[in-house]
Amino acid sequence: MRHTRAIFRALEPLGVPRIHFGTNTPGLLEAIADSGPDIVSLDWRLPLDEGWCLVGHRLGVQGNLDPAVLLGPPDLVRERARDVLHRASGRHGHIFNLGHGVLPDTTVENLQILIDTVHFWVPASVA
Repeated sequence: MRHTRAIFRALEPLGVPRIHFGTNTPGLLEAIADSGPDIVSLDWRLPLDEGWCLVGHRLGVQGNLDPAVLLGPPDLVRERARDVLHRASGRHGHIFNLGHGVLPDTTVENLQILIDTVHFWVPASVA
């Protein structure tokens, strides 16, 4: 923890967003939030709204669609993306993202469906 805090403190003068990325960290989210980031990345193992409550709404969050969803049918991609967006409730500070990287077998078509779904849901003034 002290090393993570030192890194975030050292980056503060740069004025850039400091994002803490971790996976499988639901039990550590409160400690991660206290380590000094501006944004906490949430993986897919915890619903976004629950993770954001643990982090605290003073910080932004990034995430948290399960990347395996992109291996499924288009309707599943749309449904799960909408669920993440619904859980964010339009609250300022949410960066839509996968809960981890894109899996190798993900199709370009499903990535485009995901992008289109997010762009349709999020008003242009917010995006």
